[in-house]
Amino acid sequence: MKNVTLAIDEALLEKARGLAGRRQTTLNALVRSLLAHEVEQDDRIAWAKAGMKRLMDEAAKRSDSADTPYKWDRRDAYADREDRLLSRHERPDLRGFGEES
Repeated sequence: MKNVTLAIDEALLEKARGLAGRRQTTLNALVRSLLAHEVEQDDRIAWAKAGMKRLMDEAAKRSDSADTPYKWDRRDAYADREDRLLSRHERPDLRGFGEES
C-alpha cells in the first residue's frame, strides 16, 4: 500500500475524525472507503454509458436497415440477461398485493 499526503482544512479534519470515531473506524480507513466508493461509482457510470451507446447503435442499425423505423423495446436493454428475467406470471408478488389471507 502506498502512503499519500493530503492537505485538509483543520475544521474539516476535526469533523472527519469525529465521523470516523462515531463509525468506530480510523480516518485512514474512512478515506480509503470513500475513495473506493467514488471510483466504483465512476466505473458504474462508464459501464452504463457504454451500454446505452451500444443500445443506441443497435437501434440505429435496425432502423437504417428496415423500411419502417425501429421502435425501441425495453426488453432490448435486458437482451444479455434474458436467462435471469422472469415472465410476468413467474414473478413473486414483492409488494404483498394479491396475497390470500
